[in-house]
Amino acid sequence: MGLMPKTLILRSPGTNCDEETAFAFQQAGAITDSIHINELLFHSKRLLDYQILCIPGGFSYGDDVSAGRVLGIQLQHNLAEILGDFHANGNLILGICNGFQVLVKAGLLFPSDLDEPSASLTWNSSGRYIDTWVHLDIDDELCVFLADMEQFELPIAHAEGKFITRIQTVLDEMAGNHQLAMQYCKPDGPNGDVTFPYNPNGSERNVAGVCDPTGRIFGLMPHPERNIDPTHHPNWTRHATPEEGAGMAIFRNAVNYFT
Repeated sequence: MGLMPKTLILRSPGTNCDEETAFAFQQAGAITDSIHINELLFHSKRLLDYQILCIPGGFSYGDDVSAGRVLGIQLQHNLAEILGDFHANGNLILGICNGFQVLVKAGLLFPSDLDEPSASLTWNSSGRYIDTWVHLDIDDELCVFLADMEQFELPIAHAEGKFITRIQTVLDEMAGNHQLAMQYCKPDGPNGDVTFPYNPNGSERNVAGVCDPTGRIFGLMPHPERNIDPTHHPNWTRHATPEEGAGMAIFRNAVNYFT
C-alpha cells in the first residue's frame, strides 16, 4: 500500500462545509489540511505538496455576484498555471456544491471560448433554494471518484444548481465521453428525463455532476460529506443499516486512487 495521500481543503470567505469534508477525507485515510485562498494565492506552489484538491460547499464570497464566480475568477486568473501543473501530475480535483460552481466558473471542467463557458450552473427552475434528498444514477466508466458505484442517495442544498449548456453538441459529446457522471433519477432507477421533485433544479439531462475528459476533475451538486454515516440518512431507522453512508465511497475512491 502506498503512502496516505494529502488533501488540501480550500477555504474562502463564506465556505461552511470544510470541516465536514476534511473529516470525510480523514475517515477515508487521507491527511488533510484546510487552507484559506489568500494563503494559497501568496504561496501557490504549496498546492504541489498535495495529491487531492477539494473545494467544499458553502457560499464563497457570499455568492454576491453569482454562485462561485468570485473564487472561480481568482483560480482562473491567479492560479491557472499551478492548477494546470497539479492536474498534469496525475492528481485529483473535487468540487462539492459551491465547489462545483467554482470549478465551472474557473473553466476547469468544460471547453470555453473567449466569450463564455459552454456550460454553466444557474438558478433552479423553481427560483428557490432547495434542501432535500435525491436519488442518483452513476456512470462509473470514467470518473475516478465514482469507481464501482451505481445508484444511491445524497442530500442537496442549493439555489443555483441547474446545469445548462450553451452548445448542444457539447452536451452530446460529454455524454458520449461518460463525462455526465452523475444524474438525478427516480427511486426505481433512470428512465429518461425526469421532472421535479426527482430532478430538483431542472438540470438538462438530469445532470447532478460532471467530470473532465480525464475523469480526475469532478464537480457535483449533492453533498457526499453529509452522508458518510448510516445515521445521516433520514430513514436510517426504517431500513437495513449499512456499515457507512453512501457518500463515503466517493472519498474512499479518491484515496484508493493513490494507495
